[in-house]
Amino acid sequence: MKVVNSLKSAKKRHRDCRIVRRKGRVYVINKTNRRFKARQG
Repeated sequence: MKVVNSLKSAKKRHRDCRIVRRKGRVYVINKTNRRFKARQG
């Protein structure tokens, strides 16, 4: 998982990426391709 400043750029890496908020942190998760994960905050 990468910690990034811009989740918008992380979301563009794959078309199945979703933005999820958990416990005050924002995550990019991807069910089909699990290597595209990122966290912000």
